[in-house]
Amino acid sequence: MDISVVVPLYNEEESLPELFDWIARVMHANKFSYEVIFVNDGSTDKSWDVIVALAAKHPEAKGIRFRKNQGKSNGLNVGFKAATGDVVITMDADLQDSPEEIPELYSMIVNDGFDMVSGWKKKRYDPLSKTIPTKLFNAATRSISKIKLHDFNCGLKAYRLEVVQSIEIYGEMHRYIPFLAKNVGFNKIGEKVVQHQERKYGVTKFGLDRFVNGFLDLATLAVMSKFGKRPMHFFGMIGAILFFISLIALAVLGGLKLWGLKTGNNPGLLTENPLFFLLLTTLILAAQMFVTGFIAELTLRSSSRKSNYTLTETINLEQPEV
Repeated sequence: MDISVVVPLYNEEESLPELFDWIARVMHANKFSYEVIFVNDGSTDKSWDVIVALAAKHPEAKGIRFRKNQGKSNGLNVGFKAATGDVVITMDADLQDSPEEIPELYSMIVNDGFDMVSGWKKKRYDPLSKTIPTKLFNAATRSISKIKLHDFNCGLKAYRLEVVQSIEIYGEMHRYIPFLAKNVGFNKIGEKVVQHQERKYGVTKFGLDRFVNGFLDLATLAVMSKFGKRPMHFFGMIGAILFFISLIALAVLGGLKLWGLKTGNNPGLLTENPLFFLLLTTLILAAQMFVTGFIAELTLRSSSRKSNYTLTETINLEQPEV
């Protein structure tokens, strides 16, 4: 199969028939073999009924349904596991991503040799309350990941099948798929300017809290990408720095105490100096950092991450492993 289109969605019943028809027209015009995997993320409207109806009429339409809302990352993760196409395309279900971009995205993967291609909505139809935080978020992600992309969070992306089979998306990490791909060795990451459509139906499902969560996830990923395989290097380094600073400072306090006694001055008890207790606390924190590093190393070697979402049913495909 040439292309798998993975569409995570939540309460998008109005747009789904139009989206599928648009994708189908593009695929037929370019003679692609394809499948469209709709991942219904616990929608409370009639989205699943629409997917069932589409699947009954079109064998290319396939569906996965979560028992409850699990977030976009889990939706993409399970969609990636179900995909079988040589190239995997992701897009949002709200018609703001244009299927007309698919042929060129496919060509960039197959003919130009990119591992993945990320869309860049250069001209956006969003309010300033969304575009300004987005620019700050993208600038921070570029700086930390060293990946020169303008729009990390664009839902329209293309991947070589091997890429999506090699990464695990959890939490809110769907924003950082290029970063995750780079961390497992896929370095040929491209970008394509794509058209941003105005929302036709419904309202956005994301609030401003996603930017706060996004920066927290970025900090987590930055640490994990560098120290994830050897957490002791991270915690141990912090512990060692705290330990030696505290040890040297305590030695200086002790030296001043001895100097005071030698010169006949009464320096008082060390325990009367507030700095003594501050340094003692720092030594305890250093020890805790070492212990945390050891525990993290043991945990890493004895366990693996398990997905915690539950699927209720699938259409036209086998239920993916979770």
